[in-house]
Amino acid sequence: MNIALWITTGLMAAVYLLSGFGKLFVPREKMAAMGHASRWVLDFQPATLRTIGTLEILGAVGLILPALLDIAPILVPLAASGLALIMTGAVIMRIRRGETKAALVDGLYLALTAFVAIGRFALEPFTG
Repeated sequence: MNIALWITTGLMAAVYLLSGFGKLFVPREKMAAMGHASRWVLDFQPATLRTIGTLEILGAVGLILPALLDIAPILVPLAASGLALIMTGAVIMRIRRGETKAALVDGLYLALTAFVAIGRFALEPFTG
């Protein structure tokens, strides 16, 4: 179980780092032009997108660093829980916009981050 949690955690950290940096540094209009599933960004102010991007980056860092450095490893499931909340909002927004396929992808990310949160809180917590 520990290996599955580490693999999932690493993949989710990579996804959220890329997504977060994209929201921070790619202009909103350019993101919207990337495809049908990216037009949601036009519904949000640039400051909101930067906030979401910052939270995703902080969450990605929180998934990995506390465990690797063995400093407050309880932050790992807390970061995963925070990212799961972000993805819950993303799924709701996608469903409201009628973007079923994108909602399924976001739902997968939600499930994977919830797996990390539950796994590190209850199934295979870091112990000192």
